[in-house]
Amino acid sequence: MSDEAIGSVRRAPHAAPGVAGGGGGGGGPRTARDVAVDIAAIVVAVVLGAVNAWPRYGGMPHAVAAADAGVGLLASAALWGRRRWPVGLALATVTLSAVSPAAGGAAFVATLSVSVHRPLPVAVWVGGLGIATELVIAAVLPDPRVPYAATVTMGALLTIGTVGWGRAIRARRGLLLSLEERARRAEEDRRARVAEARRMERVRLAREMHDVLAHRMSLLSVYAGALEFRPGAPEEEIARAAGIIRSGVHQMLVDLREVIGLLREDDVVDPDESARPALARLAGLVDEARTAGTRVHLDLRVTEPDVVPALVAGTAYRIVQEGLTNARKHAPGMPVTVTVDGAAGRGLAVQVRQPLAMGDAGIPGSGVGLTGLAERATLAGGVLEHGPRDGEFVLCAQLPWEG
Repeated sequence: MSDEAIGSVRRAPHAAPGVAGGGGGGGGPRTARDVAVDIAAIVVAVVLGAVNAWPRYGGMPHAVAAADAGVGLLASAALWGRRRWPVGLALATVTLSAVSPAAGGAAFVATLSVSVHRPLPVAVWVGGLGIATELVIAAVLPDPRVPYAATVTMGALLTIGTVGWGRAIRARRGLLLSLEERARRAEEDRRARVAEARRMERVRLAREMHDVLAHRMSLLSVYAGALEFRPGAPEEEIARAAGIIRSGVHQMLVDLREVIGLLREDDVVDPDESARPALARLAGLVDEARTAGTRVHLDLRVTEPDVVPALVAGTAYRIVQEGLTNARKHAPGMPVTVTVDGAAGRGLAVQVRQPLAMGDAGIPGSGVGLTGLAERATLAGGVLEHGPRDGEFVLCAQLPWEG
């Protein structure tokens, strides 16, 4: 992060309090905090100037002492403009402190402000000027209680410490700004991953429903063709074929409504995608998990899994698939119980349960699988919940199944 970027931070929540708080730019109106900090800086400058000048006023004429005190007050009041002219004000107050002990407090605050809000070379030049003025003031208006060498040494150390303190405040601000920027980017990346997971789930559902519609249309074509080429078929066969066609058309309308809802955001269809998985394939999915070493108990209470609506069946399959995947990742070796229950008219309930593991398996994941499942369940008209419950991690969903 550049020096200008750090120096221009003004009303940030993490701005360091005290005499150097606030910002280094002059653009924009002062906030209530800026005003409070500037007033505090002026008060600190007056107090430090008085502490620095009072020992030297003993052998000084009253008129000179009064003039010096007035100069110190004016220099302190000039700190009100330190945000607009930090370097110029620092050079002026530091130079003035060479002949005015009362201006030493204003010089301290101005030097600290420059160290916080300006690049290091500028702060070093201002600090060097402060050390040079200390050599002059110690000779012109010495402190009768302290030898010349000690006065110069303490003044130089104070100036170096002031510059170092200002640079530490600046480095802290830069670190906090960097952390805030990193957190903001991480949040944006997380949102992008979630949005991508939702989009991919919609595309996958649209592909599956495309295959389902094609399958149903081919069946209807077969029955319609049979009626066309066998006009003299028995009435019972004609009635049965007509009933199958009517039922198939009704189911196609339901599926088509679902497809249109899915394709409102993403209308990408990939004909190379495999056909949608159904509840009838849950046994094969469980066998694969058992082969991989997971102990799975499947309780399938749906008597006719093939009649479950395509969207609901595919959603239930994906929920079980994601639940078994997460079980292998985060709690390998722990038993898993899969329950699928429901009927037309009362909906389909899917539940995947597994005891909580004592430790983490350490296998990384994308963190968006459950997000995609929740999006998929919502699109199907259902709800999905997951989380610890009574010593187990439970993934459950309630999906609609019309009569």
